[in-house]
Amino acid sequence: MLVTQAFDGAPIMELPTHSEGEIDAMLARAAGLYRNRAGWLPAHRRIEILRRLARLVQRDFEIFALLIAREGGKPLTDARIEVARAVNGVDGAAGELEHLAGVEIPMGLTPASEHRLAFTTREPIGVVAAISAFNHPLNLIVHQVVPAIATGCPIIIKPASTTPLSCRHFVGLVHEAGLPPEWCQFALPEGNALAERLVIDPRVAFLSFIGSPVVGWYLRSKLPPGTRCALEHGGAAPVIVDRSADLAAIITPLVKGGYYHAGQVCVSVQRIFVHQDIKEAFLEKFTAAVEALRVGDPVLAETEVGPLILPKEVARVEEWVKEAAAAGAKIATGGARISERVYAPTVLVEPPEDVRVSTKEVFGPVTCVYGYGDMDEAIARANSLNFAFQASVFSTDINAALHAARTLAGSAVMINDHTAFRTDWMPFAGQRQSGYGTGGIPYTMRDMSHEKMIVLKF
Repeated sequence: MLVTQAFDGAPIMELPTHSEGEIDAMLARAAGLYRNRAGWLPAHRRIEILRRLARLVQRDFEIFALLIAREGGKPLTDARIEVARAVNGVDGAAGELEHLAGVEIPMGLTPASEHRLAFTTREPIGVVAAISAFNHPLNLIVHQVVPAIATGCPIIIKPASTTPLSCRHFVGLVHEAGLPPEWCQFALPEGNALAERLVIDPRVAFLSFIGSPVVGWYLRSKLPPGTRCALEHGGAAPVIVDRSADLAAIITPLVKGGYYHAGQVCVSVQRIFVHQDIKEAFLEKFTAAVEALRVGDPVLAETEVGPLILPKEVARVEEWVKEAAAAGAKIATGGARISERVYAPTVLVEPPEDVRVSTKEVFGPVTCVYGYGDMDEAIARANSLNFAFQASVFSTDINAALHAARTLAGSAVMINDHTAFRTDWMPFAGQRQSGYGTGGIPYTMRDMSHEKMIVLKF
């Protein structure tokens, strides 16, 4: 498999793929580890490995940042932020493991339960198969691999085919940190059919999937009985800009939320509903800020917006924008490709409600601005899709802000911040078609373990 630079298609490295026999051997090794309870790694050793791993990722900070920028196209400034988050995530998992415990179950509440002591312990759920996405090629891997290490689950990790190098290097550091190699295996199956067979194998106890909803929901439908899963998809994140919003304060976070990593973020700002009283003033400031973004090679320190992951994604975004313009949307800025792999940051004004930029996840550097007169009407429009992930409201009126926070659909609503805000310890969950289960390292650790109750009669 040839790995190329997202910005210009230049070759980086050739990696071998794994055959059906090699994938089956990985599954057999992982299943054997889990069956051998005497060989499970004790918690203190897992903590030591994770602490050492955090130091190793910090040691290779610039190696990771450059890999992320080259294979994934994320600007170097943002790539460095991703690496910093990865270090914190690994270290945080070690700390979380110190508190991952069972509870006492009260006995003696009825005559039949007298003379008993009951408590739960937590055990690893079993073999984890993880499929990751390209847009955060290190930190998404951390969110899938590290909880498995922390809870004692053998894991087989398959990165996105466009961005395998960050994952491969991370898995190497996992082994260098002291985790025996068979506990964390890196997989590049020969084609999608073999990747599917990996995750639906009955030896797999838990599927962690980050990617498109079409693939995620399909894989869930194929899981054998007993296999648990977590799916992280995307949406078309809405923002409500109240008439009381401070325009001087909101432009910078909205531009960041909409054009960070060229909009290739599952909770990227996409649909901005602005009160009619301030719409024109907002558009003037917002458009000027978008036009000022520096677009180019992601390895350059000054670049703020890089390429899309593949040329076909540029073609798709271009087609969606043309469709919206033909249906009556105004292109305030952008609206054209810069190169085969780079699309200009684009602002669309009042695209119709039924075109794809209004109804589907763009996953590109495009935001849509809609005017509204009544907040409840804007919220109804924001909630009208089959996606619900993160949303936001900008307002200096606390009553309006809390009203929007209560009534916007989604698992998280940001007040006076953009929709793409995230920390690695907070819950991160898509609702409706946006996902299944709850992400975030502490929450994934709970998903990758289960409680066993022990009852002692005396």
